[in-house]
Amino acid sequence: MTSLREAQKRLTRELLLREGLAMFESKGYGATTIDDIAAAAGTTRTTFYMHFPSKAQLLKELIVAVNDILIGSDDPPLAEVVASGDRAQIRTWLSRKIDQWPQIRPYVTAAHEAAASDVEIQEAIDQWFESAIGDIAAGLDRAGRFEPSTRRIRGVLAFGQLEFSSVRWMRHGWDVGRDEALELMTDSWCALLVE
Repeated sequence: MTSLREAQKRLTRELLLREGLAMFESKGYGATTIDDIAAAAGTTRTTFYMHFPSKAQLLKELIVAVNDILIGSDDPPLAEVVASGDRAQIRTWLSRKIDQWPQIRPYVTAAHEAAASDVEIQEAIDQWFESAIGDIAAGLDRAGRFEPSTRRIRGVLAFGQLEFSSVRWMRHGWDVGRDEALELMTDSWCALLVE
């Protein structure tokens, strides 16, 4: 059974994460200080440091959280979708990702801003991307499609399109309608991963 003190620590940690994300969204990662986050959470700098050794570590935990948001809705998982080679499944998977963009926007925006000056954050983003690229390559391995030496680069190209499109949408909105963008990306993914 969780003690009251342990429950309070968990709630404080969650509050720091939530308020940190809100501060990154409103002020930007670079302009947000640990004191800003602590004050927004109704606590102190000392309490912040009891939970996180740095602002970067707090953001790294937010990157893990956004990855959990993204893969939590994957049914079936990406590797299985790719292995199927089914256009409808690929389109549905991509559509779900696009539908998550508004929810993940503050996480992604803060992570990309921080990555420009923080190697730890860039490494965390790289690990996040490698996971998705690995899932795509694993799906191609399972299906036995394409030369094995090309499977990873196909994953890089497919995921790169999705990632670039998401970041561009987060900054500028749609260049074309959502449905048109989804169809074009589905065509591209099918060309890279199926045909």
